[in-house]
Amino acid sequence: MIVPDFWAEARRQQRSARSQVTVRRFGWSTVSQADAQAMAESRAEEALEQILTGRKLARRERKVPYNGSDGLPIREEVLSRHGDEVISRNSYGAHCLNSPRALFADVDFQVGEGWGLPFLLLAPLAAASLGAGFWFRSAWVAGLLFLACVPLALLIAEAIRSYSLRASGRLEQSARQLIVAFLAANPTWNLRLYRTPAGYRVLATHQLFDARSDEVRRFFSALRVDPVYIRMCTNQNCFRARLTAKPWRIGIPDNMRPRPGVWPVRPESMAARTAWISRYEAKSKEFAACRYVESLGSGKVDYQIRPVIELHDRESRALAREFPIA
Repeated sequence: MIVPDFWAEARRQQRSARSQVTVRRFGWSTVSQADAQAMAESRAEEALEQILTGRKLARRERKVPYNGSDGLPIREEVLSRHGDEVISRNSYGAHCLNSPRALFADVDFQVGEGWGLPFLLLAPLAAASLGAGFWFRSAWVAGLLFLACVPLALLIAEAIRSYSLRASGRLEQSARQLIVAFLAANPTWNLRLYRTPAGYRVLATHQLFDARSDEVRRFFSALRVDPVYIRMCTNQNCFRARLTAKPWRIGIPDNMRPRPGVWPVRPESMAARTAWISRYEAKSKEFAACRYVESLGSGKVDYQIRPVIELHDRESRALAREFPIA
C-alpha cells in the first residue's frame, strides 16, 4: 500500500514532420514535492522513449483516485497518518481509512433475484398495451407499449421486493447468516461487526492479512463482498473503510469541487474545494459512518489490530449511539 503525500505531473513531447507524440505521467513521493516532480519527469521520459520505439502505451494516465492494475498508488489527499494506517479524503469528500494489513469488508444487504413479481406486474401492463393497440388499431403500438412496460415492471418489482424484505428484516438476517456460516467453517476467525446504512461492515481482529492472499479471496467470496472493493484491495494491496458520512446522505447534494475530486488540485480551484469541505465537515459531525453491533467468533484480538480498532471506532463514531449513521 502506498498513499503518497506529494504528487506531480510531467509532460514530454516529440515532434516530427509527420506527427507529434505527447506523453504525460504522474510522479509521487512521501518526502517532498521536488521528489514527486523528479519521478514524474523520469516516468514521462521513459514512456516517451518506449512509445517512440513502437510500444503501445497510454499517452496519459487517468486522473482518478486509484488506477488499480496500472500500478499507481492511491491518489487522495492525506489527512493524517497513524503508524501504517493512513486516513485520506476520497473523491466525494469522505474520510477513508487505508490499512495495509487490517481486513475490512462491507457486506451489503442484497435483494435476491426473482421473476414471479415482474411477471405478475406485466400481466395488467400487457393488457393495457393490447387495449391501446386495439384503440389505435395497430399491433405495432401494442408491441412497442408492451416492450416499454418490461423495464417499468422490473423497476416496480425491485422496489416492492426490496421494501418488503427490508421491512421484514430478511435482508439483514440473510447477510448475518453468511457471516455466521463462514465463522462456523473457520473457528479461529474473529469478526467485529458494524451496522452501516447499506448492510454490515466486518473487521477481522484475530490476525493481520495480505490483501492479495487466497485466504482473503475466500473470505470475500463467502461474504459476497462487492467486486469493485475486491478489485481495489487486490490492486492497491490494502483494505479501506469509510470513516465519515456520504455527503448526499446528510443533505449535501452537490459534489466536491472541482470534479472529479481527486488530488492534487490546481491552486485556482483550491478555494472552491476548501469551501465545500468546510460545509461538509461541519455537517458530517452530526453523523456516524457505522455503528458497532457485536463481535463474533473465537474472541481473539491480535495486539497489532487493537490500535486500528480504536482509530476506526473513534473516527467513524461507531460507539456513539446518539448519531445517526449515514
